[in-house]
Amino acid sequence: MGQCTLLSHLGLACCLLLLLGGSESLGSQGKQRGPWEEDQSAVTEAAPWARARYEAVKKHLGSVGALSKQYWQYLACKVSQEGCEEEGKKKAGPSPGWSLPLVGQDYLEILSAWYCSFGKCCETGDCRIVNNITGLEMDLNRQLHGQHLAKDVVIQAVRRFLQSPQPEKALVLSFHGWSGTGKNFVARMVASHLYRDGLRSECVRVFIALFHFPHHKYVDSYKVQLEKQISETVQLCKQSLFIFDEAEKLHFGLLDAIKPFVAHDGNKGQVDYRRSIFIFLSNIGGNTINEVALDFWRAGRAREEISLEFLEQRLRLELLQPAENGYAHSHLLEENLIDVFVPFLPLEYHHVKLCARDAFLARGLPYTEAALDEVARMMVFVPKEEKLFSAQGCKSVSQRINYFLP
Repeated sequence: MGQCTLLSHLGLACCLLLLLGGSESLGSQGKQRGPWEEDQSAVTEAAPWARARYEAVKKHLGSVGALSKQYWQYLACKVSQEGCEEEGKKKAGPSPGWSLPLVGQDYLEILSAWYCSFGKCCETGDCRIVNNITGLEMDLNRQLHGQHLAKDVVIQAVRRFLQSPQPEKALVLSFHGWSGTGKNFVARMVASHLYRDGLRSECVRVFIALFHFPHHKYVDSYKVQLEKQISETVQLCKQSLFIFDEAEKLHFGLLDAIKPFVAHDGNKGQVDYRRSIFIFLSNIGGNTINEVALDFWRAGRAREEISLEFLEQRLRLELLQPAENGYAHSHLLEENLIDVFVPFLPLEYHHVKLCARDAFLARGLPYTEAALDEVARMMVFVPKEEKLFSAQGCKSVSQRINYFLP
């Protein structure tokens, strides 16, 4: 099927039906008027010019089926590079009836251009990049709970980057917070709204520290593999996305291997890395973020009053601590190559209820307030005295609603 999904092909098929509707409706109208024999006898009795007109129309209707197939093959070749060899053979040899380039090519050029206008078509014509920032903002507003800072910072950073005609460097975002607060969720949302195929896109690469780079003694081999995959992805796509999960467990040598791709001189020869986005997900800084949120709560202040500037300073200090994390030893921090540190706040009881509601809706299941409360009460809340924040965020909520299945 090439790079186009079945859904995309169905949309193209509908467009073709509209394009060819006039011709095929003419044939159906002829059938409604009566048998061809009756029409033919009427034309035989008519003047010679009418008889010639009838033969031309009949010839046209007889070739509609074959012409429809040619239209489809030509459009599939234009948009998804599918069936191009067969289309080339048809153009090379004589074809009966109408010639596709003479009758339909102009219309199909317009149609393929219209189709690609919904996304940025790569040179291969598979429309992998969509950059739907409006959709990203709407979905984050609707589905990301308790994260006013992350929501605003991610939208603003990605929008500015994509709107810049010539970025100075690749965009580097570093997500920090406890497990279950939404870091992976936001990274997936960014991928699904910037690329048609989301995390499955050829333009998106996801690396999990302990899965892809488990042994520090092989770090030199990992560096070669990582550099190769980043280079190949950027060469394939004009805009690429790289996600590094459990980034605090990456060896500092791997982080330094990424440095040339995110530096300010990211234009190396014919490959321009400045159109890439790098997202690091880390639990480092989670305790610092939680302490700030708890202090605001104890002072009677709303968590929405917490500012990015207030948290970012504390995050940077913790990341620079000489602990067992790659950040502290890498050049990414020293040379200020991370553009934005994105804090994810701890989730409270009512946020967990919202996550439970979303989980019920995602499965098409009915729910009650009592059911949402019961799911939330299953979670462990800390600290012991206040029991304010969910220790797992919303991470296991979707599994817990299994208890409510009939």
